[in-house]
Amino acid sequence: MNDLSAQELKARLILHNLPTIGGKRFFQLVNHYESADIALHSQTKWQQAGLPNSSISVDHKQAKEQAEQTLHWLELENQQLIFWDSPHYPALLKEISDFPPILYAKGNISLLEKPQLAIVGSRHASKPGLDTAYQFAKKLAEGGFVITSGLALGIDGAAHSGALASRGETIAVLGCGLQHMYPKSHHKLAQDIIENNGTLISEFPLNTAPQASNFPRRNRIISGLSLGTLVVEASLSSGSLITAKLAAEQGREVFAIPGSIHYAGIKGCHQLIREGATLVESIDHILDALQGWKNIDVKSPLDTQQSFFDSIPDSLLLKTLKAAPQSSESLAMSLDMPFDKVLIELTDLELEGFISCEAGIWYIRHTSE
Repeated sequence: MNDLSAQELKARLILHNLPTIGGKRFFQLVNHYESADIALHSQTKWQQAGLPNSSISVDHKQAKEQAEQTLHWLELENQQLIFWDSPHYPALLKEISDFPPILYAKGNISLLEKPQLAIVGSRHASKPGLDTAYQFAKKLAEGGFVITSGLALGIDGAAHSGALASRGETIAVLGCGLQHMYPKSHHKLAQDIIENNGTLISEFPLNTAPQASNFPRRNRIISGLSLGTLVVEASLSSGSLITAKLAAEQGREVFAIPGSIHYAGIKGCHQLIREGATLVESIDHILDALQGWKNIDVKSPLDTQQSFFDSIPDSLLLKTLKAAPQSSESLAMSLDMPFDKVLIELTDLELEGFISCEAGIWYIRHTSE
């Protein structure tokens, strides 16, 4: 957590738990006062940072109690906070305009640095839709993508399950605090994700109950973490269309699987395709759009043996890592390369056994002539 002092850590948590302080105001205060601790002790002057009078009179008592609970939560294994100024904060997410100041994380946070593909869709999906999401997630996870979704009923759950079935990796982004598992029927799925090297994350304080307004906010994180978003079965009113539109606004790829014109549950996908989303019938359509990935002998999304990717022994990244281990973000900056391209090539090299990643830092494993 960037070697924060105990005082600054607690101050950040208190500010983050205040009901009148969202992400925008949090950054206004921290940027104006240069630390959360100073901001917290300057509450009577918050107007100078551009905050309204209503935020000045708020009581800190409950926020302090919640901050203490979070500090106790951090003492347990595999539970962490990732602040916006931490080297572990996912670089792709930080590219969006309204990235959250804090991520509460449970599980393997190194996944946040890996190439992710979001798979989302209807909570009330048909059996064929669930099977499609499961199979696409399974094969894409086999190919090296981390599958990111929202742990909701329907397509989300099928996507997480498909990734786990291939012994792949998956991230669940919650629309509530990590101490409020929602939906309750996915409690075991959440446990399976953690036990299989996956991750649960949320921007919401630990005790935040699920609320309808939280889920659109959650969706921007799903798309923001990912190189692209695949929509499987969505009606015109589906929340997954929000995720897809956010992905497009964030400059990420949007994919949609078509279906029968007589089925209302697919009309959202058709609308996305009309608006420019890539029509997807096979995994190749996704891989072709995400340059740097190579797929061999894909026959169909339901019956395919996807290759891992060609080795790249002449890679500039490989040569750079021979000099010194680095994070994905520092490699992108030092080589002046797009971050998503760096992530894709790093994963290629990892799959071929040239490099490995430990605690977000990439190391040479072995080299070839």
